[in-house]
Amino acid sequence: MAVAAGVGKGESNVRPPPDQVMQDMADYVHNYDIKSSTAYNTARMCLLDSLGCGIEALRFPAPRAVCGPVVEGTTVPNGAHVIGTNYVLDPIRAAFNNGALIRWLDFNDTWLAAEWGHPSDNLGAILAVADWVSRTNVAKGKAPLTVNDVLTACIKAHEIQGNMAIENSFNRVGLDHVVLVKVASAAVVSKLLGLSRDQTIDAISHAFVDGQSLRTYRHAPNAGSRKSWAAGDACARAVNLALLVQRGEGGYNSVLTAKTWGFYDVLFKGREFQFQRPYTSYVMENVLFKLVPAEFHAQTAVEAAVQLHAKLREMGKTSDDIKSIKIRTQEAAIRIISKQGKLNNYADRDHCIQYMVAVPLIKGSLEPGDYTDEFAADPRIDALREKTTVEEEPRYTKEYLEPEKRSIGNAVSLELNDGTKIDEIAIDYPVGHARRRDEAVPLIASKL
Repeated sequence: MAVAAGVGKGESNVRPPPDQVMQDMADYVHNYDIKSSTAYNTARMCLLDSLGCGIEALRFPAPRAVCGPVVEGTTVPNGAHVIGTNYVLDPIRAAFNNGALIRWLDFNDTWLAAEWGHPSDNLGAILAVADWVSRTNVAKGKAPLTVNDVLTACIKAHEIQGNMAIENSFNRVGLDHVVLVKVASAAVVSKLLGLSRDQTIDAISHAFVDGQSLRTYRHAPNAGSRKSWAAGDACARAVNLALLVQRGEGGYNSVLTAKTWGFYDVLFKGREFQFQRPYTSYVMENVLFKLVPAEFHAQTAVEAAVQLHAKLREMGKTSDDIKSIKIRTQEAAIRIISKQGKLNNYADRDHCIQYMVAVPLIKGSLEPGDYTDEFAADPRIDALREKTTVEEEPRYTKEYLEPEKRSIGNAVSLELNDGTKIDEIAIDYPVGHARRRDEAVPLIASKL
């Protein structure tokens, strides 16, 4: 009796070529020559800005508590330095430390699209690997890497993370954006480590195979400090995976597209990644810098609140004279950072637009220390939060997603207890936006 072809034969074990998405990333990392002076100039600002963010974080006990070696007293020959400290660690642990410090205060650069994220998070991995490789090379009488190598890796990590984010929303399926930090870091540090194009594909595949972080720690009612070290964790995992590949660990060619077991079917509701543009240096050229320590969807709202505080002072009024506050914003801000009720910790507060507007209305500025338990005990803050309404402005939502605009608009207006209405202050582009880059440069230097 004849057996139908394929019946009872088991699954095909013919390994397909690597998924095209991973090939494109590896080809970009290994073969694309960046010519843009704008990209390199912006990358220099990004490096300085990120170092400043890491050093500023060391003022606070929580980020200091997660830093250092796993085992006290560990020494690593030719190890990697940790920003602003005396620690010299293995590159995996150094990547965690650097990544956590750069990200902790939610003050480093930002990219907003279908997915949100902070491309300079990748510097946690890049700096650790570059320092370790360079010190090892020097010890062996070889040339170290250069700052230009670091900036090139930074531009390419920004491009991979940001380009992936333009059309692909990981938050919509409950995943955190640090998956993109892990993928981008694995890609660029593999090149710094001297891996081949095919080994880079293998490292990227491992980043996708990993179980991915849930966004639980970023949202009410569970917002917590893990959101501040999640990028450091992604950096460390990326370095670890690249080092495993360097030692001969193979990759997984159809990690994205494999039926039933691949990333698309398991974690992305069966959808394939979509891309709006090829990999160039677009993301670095258009990245957003933070000049106030606020989640980026609220940056223009904070700027507006600072201006409204000045108006109140001109009128001889204070925040105590405010009857109501109205914020018009993008849909993304409403989904991520609009909160009512008790705010439990630093992480809760720097992801609450009502809090971030209330503080500058009271004092005329917003600083990292304004999210601490001690500062948040000021009863005026919660009183103003209770007086605040937040609604979507459709134009802001639309222009937030337009490639040639990428605005992050907010409008804030006040009504006072005596019935006076203060004209709305509306701002489409925050000071850290590419459209306001000249204005931002001296502020970035001052921030550092």
